[in-house]
Amino acid sequence: MSYSIDLSGRVAFVTGASSGLGAQFARTLSRSGAAVVLAARRMDRLKTLRAELEAAGGDAHVVALDVTDHDSIKAAVAHAETEMGAIDILVNNSGVGSTQRLVDATPEDFDFVFDTNTRGAFFVAQEVAKRMIGRAQGSSPGTFTGGRIVNVASMGGLRPMSKIGVYCMSKAAVIHMTRAMALEWGRYGINVNALCPGYIDTEINHHQWSTEGGQKLIGMLPRKRVGQPQDLDTSLMMLCANESHFVNGAILAADDGFGV
Repeated sequence: MSYSIDLSGRVAFVTGASSGLGAQFARTLSRSGAAVVLAARRMDRLKTLRAELEAAGGDAHVVALDVTDHDSIKAAVAHAETEMGAIDILVNNSGVGSTQRLVDATPEDFDFVFDTNTRGAFFVAQEVAKRMIGRAQGSSPGTFTGGRIVNVASMGGLRPMSKIGVYCMSKAAVIHMTRAMALEWGRYGINVNALCPGYIDTEINHHQWSTEGGQKLIGMLPRKRVGQPQDLDTSLMMLCANESHFVNGAILAADDGFGV
């Protein structure tokens, strides 16, 4: 018996799509038939990814987005819906990190992380949800009511770790934010869930794994390995699927057992 998830006819908005997990999420959604809006600050990277998706037969659009700028969020979502139609799926993926001990964290360090990871994620989800709610109430265009919001958190939001405490705090807030959104927006058919990846090898951290510190960290992991972006494909698709209407407020750890 085989099972496939078909997202044909759905529009997915992916933040932080210019690299790493965001780019992989966009590829996965596109392969499943969704029209994908690629959102980030680095437009050149987005255009390259759009060309890749279109060459594979997908439908993609790029939009400039700075999640730390509320006006940019509103403009990007409005532009996406004008070009592609109502947003059915949001993958709220933009994120940054900062490494220092808590006693050394400055107000600038704190704001840098929280402005993107928590405040930015909240207002992106809010802007998309307003439109989803409007459709459910019949006051906004679009025939598909409800939707899927996937907030990309981290295992660090479930398990604090040394030297990235501020990052862990920001992702813990995203997890609680997810539950609050699921509680308030579920009545409109909107499913809000959080995906908590473990250590994943991306272009941002790839250099780390060959260092002494990186090898020490790998040795502490349950299966002595880091994941690849595609290892999250099935988790993402489960949360985005039309059939996942009974999954709301879930916090899904995809960390290879690190949090056990």
